[in-house]
Amino acid sequence: MLAIFKKELRSYFTSATGYIFLAVAMALLGAVFGATTFLQGTGETGTYFIFMLVILAVILPILTMKMFSEEKRTKTEQLLLTAPVSITKMVFGKYLAAFTMFMIVVVASMFNYIPLYAYTVDDSISSTMPPNIVMILGSTFAIILAGMCFIAIGMFISSLTENQFAAIVITFGVLAALLGISIFNGYIPSAAIRGIFDWFSVYDRFYNFTYGLFDFGALIYYLSVAGVFVFLTIRVFEARRYR
Repeated sequence: MLAIFKKELRSYFTSATGYIFLAVAMALLGAVFGATTFLQGTGETGTYFIFMLVILAVILPILTMKMFSEEKRTKTEQLLLTAPVSITKMVFGKYLAAFTMFMIVVVASMFNYIPLYAYTVDDSISSTMPPNIVMILGSTFAIILAGMCFIAIGMFISSLTENQFAAIVITFGVLAALLGISIFNGYIPSAAIRGIFDWFSVYDRFYNFTYGLFDFGALIYYLSVAGVFVFLTIRVFEARRYR
Protein backbone atom coordinates (compact mmCIF):
# COMPACT_ATOMS: atom_id res chain seq x y z
CA MET A 1 0.00 0.00 0.00
CA LEU A 2 2.84 2.39 0.82
CA ALA A 3 4.35 1.93 -2.65
CA ILE A 4 1.02 2.75 -4.32
CA PHE A 5 0.53 5.73 -2.01
CA LYS A 6 3.96 7.13 -2.92
CA LYS A 7 3.44 6.47 -6.63
CA GLU A 8 0.02 8.15 -6.65
CA LEU A 9 1.19 11.13 -4.60
CA ARG A 10 4.18 11.56 -6.88
CA SER A 11 1.91 11.45 -9.93
CA TYR A 12 0.10 14.59 -8.73
CA PHE A 13 3.35 16.50 -9.00
CA THR A 14 4.65 14.92 -12.21
CA SER A 15 1.53 16.10 -14.03
CA ALA A 16 -0.43 19.34 -14.00
CA THR A 17 -3.26 17.93 -11.87
CA GLY A 18 -1.66 18.48 -8.48
CA TYR A 19 -0.42 21.98 -9.26
CA ILE A 20 -3.75 23.04 -10.74
CA PHE A 21 -5.61 21.69 -7.72
CA LEU A 22 -3.35 23.44 -5.20
CA ALA A 23 -3.26 26.73 -7.14
CA VAL A 24 -7.03 26.90 -7.67
CA ALA A 25 -7.78 25.82 -4.10
CA MET A 26 -5.48 28.34 -2.43
CA ALA A 27 -6.54 31.19 -4.74
CA LEU A 28 -10.25 30.62 -4.15
CA LEU A 29 -9.92 30.05 -0.41
CA GLY A 30 -7.67 33.09 0.00
CA ALA A 31 -10.09 35.32 -1.91
CA VAL A 32 -13.13 34.04 -0.01
CA PHE A 33 -11.34 34.34 3.34
CA GLY A 34 -10.45 37.96 2.66
CA ALA A 35 -13.96 38.79 1.44
CA THR A 36 -15.71 37.20 4.43
CA THR A 37 -13.38 38.52 7.16
CA PHE A 38 -11.14 41.50 6.34
CA LEU A 39 -13.51 43.23 3.93
CA GLN A 40 -16.38 42.68 6.34
CA GLY A 41 -14.27 43.89 9.28
CA THR A 42 -15.09 40.85 11.39
CA GLY A 43 -13.34 37.95 13.10
CA GLU A 44 -16.30 35.63 12.50
CA THR A 45 -15.32 32.66 10.32
CA GLY A 46 -18.59 30.71 10.02
CA THR A 47 -19.42 32.14 6.59
CA TYR A 48 -15.91 31.39 5.33
CA PHE A 49 -16.20 27.71 6.24
CA ILE A 50 -19.56 27.39 4.52
CA PHE A 51 -17.99 28.81 1.35
CA MET A 52 -15.01 26.51 1.87
CA LEU A 53 -17.33 23.50 1.87
CA VAL A 54 -18.83 24.62 -1.45
CA ILE A 55 -15.39 25.30 -2.95
CA LEU A 56 -14.23 21.81 -2.00
CA ALA A 57 -17.25 20.32 -3.76
CA VAL A 58 -16.11 22.18 -6.90
CA ILE A 59 -12.36 21.49 -6.82
CA LEU A 60 -12.03 18.02 -5.26
CA PRO A 61 -13.36 16.39 -8.45
CA ILE A 62 -10.19 17.76 -10.12
CA LEU A 63 -8.22 15.67 -7.66
CA THR A 64 -10.22 12.46 -8.01
CA MET A 65 -11.04 12.47 -11.73
CA LYS A 66 -7.83 10.64 -12.73
CA MET A 67 -7.52 8.21 -9.83
CA PHE A 68 -8.77 5.20 -11.81
CA SER A 69 -10.13 6.60 -15.08
CA GLU A 70 -6.55 7.42 -16.11
CA GLU A 71 -5.52 3.80 -15.48
CA LYS A 72 -8.34 2.58 -17.73
CA ARG A 73 -7.59 5.12 -20.46
CA THR A 74 -3.88 4.26 -20.60
CA LYS A 75 -4.59 0.50 -20.38
CA THR A 76 -2.53 0.14 -17.18
CA GLU A 77 -5.46 -1.01 -15.08
CA GLN A 78 -4.53 -4.66 -15.64
CA LEU A 79 -1.13 -3.98 -14.08
CA LEU A 80 -2.88 -2.85 -10.92
CA LEU A 81 -5.25 -5.81 -10.93
CA THR A 82 -2.42 -8.31 -11.35
CA ALA A 83 0.03 -6.61 -8.98
CA PRO A 84 1.10 -8.59 -5.89
CA VAL A 85 -1.01 -6.40 -3.62
CA SER A 86 -4.59 -6.74 -2.46
CA ILE A 87 -7.34 -4.66 -4.04
CA THR A 88 -8.06 -3.15 -0.63
CA LYS A 89 -4.49 -1.90 -0.22
CA MET A 90 -4.45 -0.60 -3.78
CA VAL A 91 -7.65 1.41 -3.26
CA PHE A 92 -6.58 2.73 0.13
CA GLY A 93 -3.17 3.72 -1.26
CA LYS A 94 -4.81 5.89 -3.91
CA TYR A 95 -7.38 7.24 -1.47
CA LEU A 96 -4.73 8.27 1.07
CA ALA A 97 -2.70 10.02 -1.64
CA ALA A 98 -5.70 12.15 -2.61
CA PHE A 99 -6.51 12.75 1.06
CA THR A 100 -2.92 13.93 1.64
CA MET A 101 -3.27 16.48 -1.17
CA PHE A 102 -6.52 17.66 0.39
CA MET A 103 -4.89 17.99 3.82
CA ILE A 104 -2.08 20.10 2.33
CA VAL A 105 -4.76 22.61 1.33
CA VAL A 106 -6.47 22.46 4.74
CA VAL A 107 -3.21 23.01 6.65
CA ALA A 108 -2.01 25.77 4.29
CA SER A 109 -5.35 27.58 4.58
CA MET A 110 -4.96 27.76 8.36
CA PHE A 111 -2.16 30.29 7.94
CA ASN A 112 -4.88 32.78 6.97
CA TYR A 113 -5.87 33.01 10.61
CA ILE A 114 -2.54 34.52 11.64
CA PRO A 115 -3.08 37.93 9.98
CA LEU A 116 -6.77 37.80 10.93
CA TYR A 117 -5.91 37.33 14.60
CA ALA A 118 -3.31 40.10 14.45
CA TYR A 119 -5.87 42.36 12.76
CA THR A 120 -8.63 41.80 15.33
CA VAL A 121 -6.48 42.08 18.46
CA ASP A 122 -4.98 45.41 17.38
CA ASP A 123 -7.41 47.98 18.78
CA SER A 124 -5.92 50.72 16.60
CA ILE A 125 -7.01 48.83 13.47
CA SER A 126 -10.14 46.95 14.45
CA SER A 127 -12.60 46.89 17.33
CA THR A 128 -14.01 43.46 16.50
CA MET A 129 -13.54 40.34 18.61
CA PRO A 130 -10.71 37.93 17.72
CA PRO A 131 -11.73 34.73 15.91
CA ASN A 132 -13.20 32.00 18.11
CA ILE A 133 -10.59 29.23 18.28
CA VAL A 134 -13.12 26.56 19.29
CA MET A 135 -15.35 27.38 16.32
CA ILE A 136 -12.36 27.34 13.97
CA LEU A 137 -11.21 23.94 15.23
CA GLY A 138 -14.74 22.51 15.06
CA SER A 139 -15.28 23.83 11.54
CA THR A 140 -11.89 22.57 10.37
CA PHE A 141 -12.68 19.12 11.76
CA ALA A 142 -15.99 19.16 9.86
CA ILE A 143 -14.21 20.23 6.67
CA ILE A 144 -11.84 17.27 6.99
CA LEU A 145 -14.76 14.88 7.50
CA ALA A 146 -16.62 16.31 4.49
CA GLY A 147 -13.45 16.11 2.41
CA MET A 148 -13.11 12.42 3.28
CA CYS A 149 -16.62 11.84 1.91
CA PHE A 150 -16.08 13.91 -1.23
CA ILE A 151 -12.84 12.09 -2.09
CA ALA A 152 -14.43 8.66 -1.53
CA ILE A 153 -17.37 9.56 -3.77
CA GLY A 154 -15.08 10.96 -6.48
CA MET A 155 -12.85 7.89 -6.31
CA PHE A 156 -15.81 5.55 -6.75
CA ILE A 157 -17.10 7.49 -9.77
CA SER A 158 -13.58 7.52 -11.27
CA SER A 159 -13.51 3.73 -10.99
CA LEU A 160 -16.59 3.47 -13.21
CA THR A 161 -15.36 5.38 -16.26
CA GLU A 162 -12.22 5.92 -18.33
CA ASN A 163 -13.31 9.44 -19.31
CA GLN A 164 -11.85 12.00 -16.90
CA PHE A 165 -14.25 14.70 -18.04
CA ALA A 166 -17.21 12.43 -17.32
CA ALA A 167 -15.73 11.59 -13.92
CA ILE A 168 -15.35 15.24 -12.92
CA VAL A 169 -18.82 16.24 -14.16
CA ILE A 170 -20.62 13.33 -12.49
CA THR A 171 -18.71 13.80 -9.23
CA PHE A 172 -19.53 17.50 -9.18
CA GLY A 173 -23.18 16.73 -9.87
CA VAL A 174 -23.38 14.24 -7.00
CA LEU A 175 -21.63 16.58 -4.55
CA ALA A 176 -23.79 19.52 -5.64
CA ALA A 177 -26.89 17.40 -5.02
CA LEU A 178 -25.70 16.43 -1.53
CA LEU A 179 -25.10 20.09 -0.71
CA GLY A 180 -28.22 21.37 -2.42
CA ILE A 181 -30.63 19.07 -0.62
CA SER A 182 -30.90 21.49 2.31
CA ILE A 183 -31.85 24.37 -0.03
CA PHE A 184 -34.77 22.57 -1.65
CA ASN A 185 -35.83 20.67 1.44
CA GLY A 186 -37.79 23.64 2.76
CA TYR A 187 -40.12 23.48 -0.24
CA ILE A 188 -41.12 19.86 0.39
CA PRO A 189 -44.50 19.68 2.18
CA SER A 190 -44.08 16.16 3.57
CA ALA A 191 -42.27 16.04 6.92
CA ALA A 192 -41.35 12.38 6.35
CA ILE A 193 -39.66 13.14 3.02
CA ARG A 194 -37.92 16.16 4.51
CA GLY A 195 -36.56 13.91 7.27
CA ILE A 196 -35.15 11.48 4.71
CA PHE A 197 -33.50 14.28 2.75
CA ASP A 198 -32.13 15.81 5.95
CA TRP A 199 -30.31 12.56 6.64
CA PHE A 200 -28.50 12.78 3.30
CA SER A 201 -27.70 16.50 3.54
CA VAL A 202 -23.98 17.18 3.89
CA TYR A 203 -24.61 20.83 4.75
CA ASP A 204 -27.05 20.19 7.61
CA ARG A 205 -24.54 17.81 9.22
CA PHE A 206 -21.78 20.35 8.75
CA TYR A 207 -23.61 23.37 10.13
CA ASN A 208 -23.40 22.54 13.87
CA PHE A 209 -19.62 22.38 13.73
CA THR A 210 -19.41 26.01 12.57
CA TYR A 211 -20.77 26.98 15.99
CA GLY A 212 -18.17 24.90 17.81
CA LEU A 213 -20.69 22.14 18.61
CA PHE A 214 -19.51 18.55 18.28
CA ASP A 215 -22.15 16.45 16.54
CA PHE A 216 -21.51 12.74 17.13
CA GLY A 217 -24.28 11.79 14.71
CA ALA A 218 -22.62 13.86 11.98
CA LEU A 219 -19.28 12.14 12.70
CA ILE A 220 -20.90 8.73 12.18
CA TYR A 221 -22.60 9.98 9.01
CA TYR A 222 -19.40 11.27 7.40
CA LEU A 223 -17.37 8.20 8.33
CA SER A 224 -20.15 5.91 7.11
CA VAL A 225 -20.49 7.66 3.74
CA ALA A 226 -16.73 7.62 3.18
CA GLY A 227 -16.53 3.97 4.22
CA VAL A 228 -19.40 2.92 1.95
CA PHE A 229 -17.91 4.50 -1.17
CA VAL A 230 -14.42 3.14 -0.45
CA PHE A 231 -16.00 -0.30 -0.01
CA LEU A 232 -17.94 0.06 -3.28
CA THR A 233 -14.72 0.99 -5.10
CA ILE A 234 -13.04 -2.13 -3.72
CA ARG A 235 -15.97 -4.25 -4.86
CA VAL A 236 -15.78 -2.77 -8.38
CA PHE A 237 -12.15 -3.86 -8.77
CA GLU A 238 -12.65 -7.22 -7.10
CA ALA A 239 -15.34 -7.91 -9.70
CA ARG A 240 -12.98 -6.90 -12.50
CA ARG A 241 -10.09 -8.98 -11.15
CA TYR A 242 -12.10 -12.21 -11.04
CA ARG A 243 -14.32 -11.83 -14.06
